[in-house]
Amino acid sequence: MAPRTAPSTADAASAAAGGVAEQDIEIALKGREPVLARTYGERSRSSGTPLVLHFHGGTFVCGDLDDGRMVARLLARAGAVVVSLAYPLAPRNPFPDAIGVGYEVLGWMFRQRTRLAGKDAAMFLAGEEAGGNLAAGVALLARDQAHPPMAGQILLSPMLDPCAGTSSLRAANAQGDADSPCRWAAGWQKYLGKPKDALHPYAVPGSSLRLAQLAPTLVLVGQEDAMRDEALSFAERLRGAGNSVSAVVLPTAAQWPQALADGASGECPCALTLEQHFRDFFATAAPTPPPAAT
Repeated sequence: MAPRTAPSTADAASAAAGGVAEQDIEIALKGREPVLARTYGERSRSSGTPLVLHFHGGTFVCGDLDDGRMVARLLARAGAVVVSLAYPLAPRNPFPDAIGVGYEVLGWMFRQRTRLAGKDAAMFLAGEEAGGNLAAGVALLARDQAHPPMAGQILLSPMLDPCAGTSSLRAANAQGDADSPCRWAAGWQKYLGKPKDALHPYAVPGSSLRLAQLAPTLVLVGQEDAMRDEALSFAERLRGAGNSVSAVVLPTAAQWPQALADGASGECPCALTLEQHFRDFFATAAPTPPPAAT
């Protein structure tokens, strides 16, 4: 891990306001171009600091590290060390590029866990909107590869249904310009480079036929959230597959998931609630053992 740039004065002031240390870094990956990331928080002197790989939102086609800052800061305030990833965006980099990069960075973090967060650091995935999809997809990949051991995944308003036909999403679209295309549907179209990709469980975790043996999951959505229905449906399917799942609808989470990015320069009304949910989840989640050989 090599620092890409020292934090600017503005970044330093912003970090101070957020109450957590931030640093932009560059991660070298085997056979790929280096990727940019931003770390949040510092390793604790106590053992067991959560180590989180975080994916920002942006309907697969936009967004950057700044858009993920609010969620990453709240994860760090809840006691974690966070690596927020600038993953490759569609349409230039359709599925499975972001999943592949995410999994490689997860492996890098596991190898570096002692330096990043301490010897007993527990590994987590987290993401909002399209980033929630990527976190869920990488969780499935980590399970199938039986490495690294995961302690949990945190999904905030995850994009999980490329059909874009749920009641909550239709209601959200009805509030916008009737002549404007659905940005979530457009994002899915650019992310799924081939029609068959819509059948792949890593691309569309919500349609996966095998959801057993996943680490505990925290699903957070807003009451008027466009992703509410598909996220709660996924939570129920995870629970039915025998996984530990906590699904919470936050009445104060207005204008999700866009508010999670818009809050990067300030606070959203549900910030303290989110932080407490993260803190509680970190305290109870434990790594899931790899599946038995068959």
